[in-house]
Amino acid sequence: MAEPGLRDVKLWSPTIEWTERDDGTILVWRADPLQPHPDTITDRLLHWAGTDPDRTWMAEREDGSDWRRVSYGEALRSVRAIGQFCLERDLSVERPVLILSENGIAHALMALGAQHVGIASAAISSAYSLVSDDHSKLRDIVDRMTPGLIFAADGARFARAIDAVVPDDVPVVVERNPVPGRPCIGFDAVVATEATEAVDRAHTAVTPDTVAKFLFTSGTTGSPKAVIQTHRMLTSNQEMVADCYAYMRDEPPVVVDWAPWNHTAAGNKVFNLVLYNGGTYYIDGGKPTPKLIGETIRNLREIAPTWYFNVPAGYEMLVEAMQRDNALRQTFFSRLKLMMYAGAGMAQHTWDRLNELAVETIGHRVLLATGLGSTETGPFALKCTEEQERAGNVGIPAQGVTLKLVPDQDKLEARLKGPNITPGYWRDPKQTAAAFDEEGFYRLGDALRFAVPGHPEKGFFFDGRLAENFKLETGTWVAVGALRATLVNDLDGLARDAVIAGENRHELGALLLPFMPKLRTLVPNEADLCDAEILAHPAVRARLADLLAAHAEKATGSATRVKRVILLQDEPSLDRGEITDKGSINQRAMLRHRADLAEALYADDDPRVVRAARREPPA
Repeated sequence: MAEPGLRDVKLWSPTIEWTERDDGTILVWRADPLQPHPDTITDRLLHWAGTDPDRTWMAEREDGSDWRRVSYGEALRSVRAIGQFCLERDLSVERPVLILSENGIAHALMALGAQHVGIASAAISSAYSLVSDDHSKLRDIVDRMTPGLIFAADGARFARAIDAVVPDDVPVVVERNPVPGRPCIGFDAVVATEATEAVDRAHTAVTPDTVAKFLFTSGTTGSPKAVIQTHRMLTSNQEMVADCYAYMRDEPPVVVDWAPWNHTAAGNKVFNLVLYNGGTYYIDGGKPTPKLIGETIRNLREIAPTWYFNVPAGYEMLVEAMQRDNALRQTFFSRLKLMMYAGAGMAQHTWDRLNELAVETIGHRVLLATGLGSTETGPFALKCTEEQERAGNVGIPAQGVTLKLVPDQDKLEARLKGPNITPGYWRDPKQTAAAFDEEGFYRLGDALRFAVPGHPEKGFFFDGRLAENFKLETGTWVAVGALRATLVNDLDGLARDAVIAGENRHELGALLLPFMPKLRTLVPNEADLCDAEILAHPAVRARLADLLAAHAEKATGSATRVKRVILLQDEPSLDRGEITDKGSINQRAMLRHRADLAEALYADDDPRVVRAARREPPA
């Protein structure tokens, strides 16, 4: 019997060219050129509002119950009103709109309203307001950006942060609950502003080089950097996306997405691919955490996406849910054309089970793929659309993008050039200069390796963040990114992610983020035990020790072998930069803030350490 094939989906048909210089530097690019694209990102809103004004653009749960929907026609009316409101307050790139709230329709409209008339917006991680004790990162952002307007959906919720860092003369717009003791403007009043010809004149004056927005890096090594996002970046990037996901030109995408808009993955790529292609964006109030995954499952049981993004931990949780919930599985796969993962390496068992569930549900596999990019690249830069047997291939350059691979010890450092690349960091010429090489290529900071040596058309594998790699005491380099992915895969679903330790040590260890649902399956009467008791249970430790032993036996040397681990009892801190809003772990920040645990890995008698089981040699 023939193996079930891949669900038919219309994607790009790229032609790859490449050359190698005498010094070993490799250049890879697309022979097929990037097609024309609009001058501004809101030109697409104008198009769809004129073509199909009643089509739903965006929807969110209202008070946790039914969906509140906004059409393209309604969105344009609100965007023009907000644009007028911003013009009347003399806002600009120098005095942008700072958005403190999580994803929401009002958030989306405020951003687009400003951008439509050439005024920049900036969405800020809500953790800087709601989790931080001293608001130091938010204060640095406000000082650098000099905002002319603040938006917070719930004024009372963000009151402490606003009072701490926002000057009294900066107006605040709220959707509900004004900031106590501070004059606020209601969002309803903003969208009731009567738009004039000034809006149209301002929009006409916007050029591809006008700053549309700012996005901030995670700030794990200091203050977050403000990455400039021009309209050219956004529109060229969306033309690259539309070339890749060619089916979206014929079938407007339906997206159910939780990822935060202060990150480029959702704030640029997902947000704008819906707008660019006339699709519908359902805002998912869930997250890939044990407490919030239930809301994601609820939404996916009701809304069938045609394109879906999640981090590997989120897919792991969905797999667990779909194995028990046939209705969820049926809706999720019913019209899904492509699944994308990013943020971390995907374990092979998750990869395999997603394919199996798709076949069991619809009789076909659904393309499961990843890519590579950053806040500075728009983010879409490389994408893999060839079906793979395992995770990790980040693909080939998008149209208009040139990939430069520069030898760095035994690695190939990736650099990129194209219309989707940022011109730099706002009010930071030193960081801007350091980000680009002598030929104007952006230094991505990642290493890549050929999937098939000498064949760039087969794509590339992520080969680690150069800044994360370190040496053992023997001088052997450890490729942290690849090892993390291998270790998580070898632990058979017991861990969501790993932090590799062992710099200047004789062997490697790891701090593990446990996946509690899988750990609980190892323990009898687990419902009576708390998480800490599960983590310390002999059955869990024994299984982990066996898996570590199997992992160690497969390793090719000390730089690919982890023999000791500690299961973390508390979640990574977003406020300390240990994790991003979308779930990506920062290796260096985790080790810095948990230096005591990294040290404990090498103690002879620490009861938290699990070591690889000793295997008796065969008789």
